[in-house]
Amino acid sequence: MKPLPCIGFLAILLLAGCATTEPRIEVRTVEVPVAVKCAADPGPDPVYADTDEALRQAPDLFARVQLLVAGRLQRIAREGELKAANAGCR
Repeated sequence: MKPLPCIGFLAILLLAGCATTEPRIEVRTVEVPVAVKCAADPGPDPVYADTDEALRQAPDLFARVQLLVAGRLQRIAREGELKAANAGCR
């Protein structure tokens, strides 16, 4: 009668071994921002129409206002170029 308890104990051990779960492996992607040197070169600053010298040499108020408006439009265009160059770096 001795073999029966031994078989029962073995059956319990085998069933307990089946009840364990295997470790779950998870693969995760971690995104980390990395600083990258920007290679975009917007070029040198242009010579704007509304320089101090040009405004002093303007013959009347109308010519001064025209120079100021032209300088503003040039600066707006330059800002667009700089934004495009910076957007290429992102």
